[in-house]
Amino acid sequence: MKTVLLRWVIAAASLWLVAKLVDGISLTGPTLEVFAIVLVFGLVNAIVRPIVKAFSMPMILLSLGLFILVLNALMFGLVARLTLGLEVDGFRGAWRGSLALSVISFILNAVFKERSKDD
Repeated sequence: MKTVLLRWVIAAASLWLVAKLVDGISLTGPTLEVFAIVLVFGLVNAIVRPIVKAFSMPMILLSLGLFILVLNALMFGLVARLTLGLEVDGFRGAWRGSLALSVISFILNAVFKERSKDD
């Protein structure tokens, strides 16, 4: 349970950082709304993404996996449409936001994973 909450907080912090650093991404709601947006991200990645990934497998194989970057951007844009507090300016903003979110989440997860091992 503790790790789930830690991952949720890391994801929320990552999204907040992405909104501050990437042009074309903005959070318009209150700060606590970021946690709800991250919950929607989790649901989209758990339910919608596997279905879309299965149907687009030929494109993924033909592009040697690079089409997954497009899928990530589409999922980012879908979450922006499903939530009220996240605004994305077009596909380019979604693509930049999904890349930045992946990198920032990876770094924060690595930092906090190391700290939890030391405890």
